[in-house]
Amino acid sequence: MHDILVLYYSHRGSVRALAERIARGIESVPGMQARLRTVPRVSTVCEASEPSLPSSGAPYVEPIDLAECAGLALGSPVRFGNMAAPMKYFWDGTIAEWQNGTLTGKPACVFTSSSSQHGGNESTLLTMMLPLLHHGMLLMGLSFSEPELGSTVGGGTPYGASHVTGHTGTPTLTEAESRLAFAQGARLAQLVKQLNPS
Repeated sequence: MHDILVLYYSHRGSVRALAERIARGIESVPGMQARLRTVPRVSTVCEASEPSLPSSGAPYVEPIDLAECAGLALGSPVRFGNMAAPMKYFWDGTIAEWQNGTLTGKPACVFTSSSSQHGGNESTLLTMMLPLLHHGMLLMGLSFSEPELGSTVGGGTPYGASHVTGHTGTPTLTEAESRLAFAQGARLAQLVKQLNPS
């Protein structure tokens, strides 16, 4: 059984919904298992701290999760065309993993959510790829062989799965967004399987 890390930060639930759908896509491939993890919030107040366990959802990521994963799906909401501060803070602390080559050669993909169609989905997906490239990961996106990619009026890009919440901020994925997230998870799992044939 190969573990694929689905690492995400979600503020209102949209990115978590994408992460859960990607995890289902991963687990649709025999021999693949999704490991859902999140990161704690960051605060401008130095004395503030998050509890050691989140009140709900996935546990916090630990260095062992990076070492044990055979692949990675990385998700964050859009923050001015970039990943959210908690996720950036996490990656800024992975110098030891970078020096040790912990993630080198492992496949990865990215996913995101914004409140508007032109809210920075694609630039966020692209900027989330940068630390993964520095870690030596093999990046994959979504193929236009997925029919929803060419017809969706919500989220979905060739750079990765995405969701557009609209002015209501709903975390509920559209049918097309859900199918694309599932397909991305399955595609990542298939790539892991091809790279690890044993």
